[in-house]
Amino acid sequence: MHTTDYTDTLILPAPDTKAQTATAPPAGKGSIAELQYERLSAGDYVWTSDDLIFDAHCQRKGIAETDRPAARAQFFSKGQPCLRTSPLAKTYGWALHFDSAGRIALLPMGSERVAELEADPAVTVRAAMKSSR
Repeated sequence: MHTTDYTDTLILPAPDTKAQTATAPPAGKGSIAELQYERLSAGDYVWTSDDLIFDAHCQRKGIAETDRPAARAQFFSKGQPCLRTSPLAKTYGWALHFDSAGRIALLPMGSERVAELEADPAVTVRAAMKSSR
């Protein structure tokens, strides 16, 4: 079984992001960015990466709650892109902090909390993937 989970890690916005500040993605389209943002902005350190990515997948594909255990095994039977590819970090100016349990907090770029985490030697710092051109 593959995983996308991180622990004690900070994912910074992509080096080539055009965002000047963290902004919410457009609402009403059901995009991956919108679904991830809705879940993460509702509360810090609730979701793991695997849970977030799989829940957004199920929402977009209309997978019923009763079918999710089998669908999850199938989904993670092969590697999935991690949140370094999330449009929240690539496009919308958000950093993602994973605590020691792998749960995520959504943090605005340039915030004091991001600076604190970047300076913490116990936190692994990675940048989101650059946009392919």
